[in-house]
Amino acid sequence: MISERAAVHENVEMGKECIVEDFAVIGAPVMGEETNPRTIIGDGAVIRSHTVIYAGNVIGRGFRTGNKTNIREFNRIGDDVSIGTLSVVEHHVTIGNGVRIHSQAFIPEFSRLEDGCWIGPNVVLTNARYPNSPRTKEHLEGVVVGRGAVVGANAT
Repeated sequence: MISERAAVHENVEMGKECIVEDFAVIGAPVMGEETNPRTIIGDGAVIRSHTVIYAGNVIGRGFRTGNKTNIREFNRIGDDVSIGTLSVVEHHVTIGNGVRIHSQAFIPEFSRLEDGCWIGPNVVLTNARYPNSPRTKEHLEGVVVGRGAVVGANAT
């Protein structure tokens, strides 16, 4: 069921038995792209209200979000993944199967979360080795959270 008050763009392919709640936006345009890249969401997804999922994501079956989750463009997200309320997943992130990201977590660009890992509430992963440098973006590396790893609440 897709709410009449949700915005699902034409570039989106939704699987069967998905729920998209009020004011969610799926397939939001990506700045700098001439066309809106395809967004694929697998069967049985539940996308809560006010969640924004940008274009170019490929998301597996059984996906769940909390309210006001923000998922930037060009991510690969596995099956049975849950991303909690007010969490942010930046662009070009890979999330394995069975990953749980609790509320208010921040996952920076180029990160890789392997199968079965658990990210606690209020976790902030960082990938800027030189955060105040004018060349910060040139040195970004992805954070890797290994298979089955647990990152406790409020960790940075």
